[in-house]
Amino acid sequence: MIISASRRTDIPAYYSEWLINRLKEGFLYVKNPWNRKQCSKIILNPEVVDCIVFWTKNAQPMLDKLDIIDAMKYSYYFQFTLTPYGKNIEKGLPPKNVVVDTFRRLSDKIGPHRVVWRYDPVIINEKFSVQYHIDTYGKMCNMLRGYTNKCIFSFIDLYAKIRNRTKGIVESEVSDINMNKIADGFSKIAKSYGIELSTCSEVKDLSKYGITHASCIDKAMIENIIGCPIKAKKDVNQRHDCGCIESIDIGAYDCCGNGCVYCYANANQSVVMRNMKKHNDKSPILIGNIDANHVITERKVKSFKILQTSMFSKNNV
Repeated sequence: MIISASRRTDIPAYYSEWLINRLKEGFLYVKNPWNRKQCSKIILNPEVVDCIVFWTKNAQPMLDKLDIIDAMKYSYYFQFTLTPYGKNIEKGLPPKNVVVDTFRRLSDKIGPHRVVWRYDPVIINEKFSVQYHIDTYGKMCNMLRGYTNKCIFSFIDLYAKIRNRTKGIVESEVSDINMNKIADGFSKIAKSYGIELSTCSEVKDLSKYGITHASCIDKAMIENIIGCPIKAKKDVNQRHDCGCIESIDIGAYDCCGNGCVYCYANANQSVVMRNMKKHNDKSPILIGNIDANHVITERKVKSFKILQTSMFSKNNV
């Protein structure tokens, strides 16, 4: 199985100690987002966990824990979001120079092939014009030269639940004309730096610019990291245009402290702060604790690895 840690919250930034405790104990619980009394028990060990995909905007708290994960023989890579926005849009993040330094240190530690840069999402407004993005993207590519091989970007989706938060910042989604301008500019810059460029869950076909549709939880990338072919299906629980393979997300909604106004995973800040206070590093579940009212079902999990049955034919015996 593939562990996603996590689309729902920034586990590396806020819950790395909890994660290490769960890996050491060999299991965790995940609440059903639609029925909080239902929980799945997920067994964790390197025999069934083929790869862990970390999603983060600040990997700094994880840097001193990677040796522990390596010693436990887990394979992993990072989806690391680094955008050009400030505190009015990403309220809880460190200064950009600090995040860039963390990105570089992470890459130095695990290799650029295991750190995917996410420029996500692209917001167009009076301040963040098309030209601003193209100019800034070039500067960021230069800062990350040699520290990543791949960049994934997407355009903002104004979900109903985030419209109040984005008022005064972004009033509309990116037009088709501006998508093409961004794609053209980004593709030329990425090519000059030897960076593979893809979009995340975008309907629009940008292949004429050499831009592919990304699989953020990527079969080929995982096979390259673990050195073994895997058999995994497309994740039917994601959006139609998402190319990711199936995974188990171990996070929870409404508990990320990054405070990004464009985030679909948080309802409002007061709920987030209340949930973060409930977190216990020693608990088997991310937020709160398990009690007698929870119904726990152990999820059947297995490795996706395709192992060779034999290296010898009859003629060699």
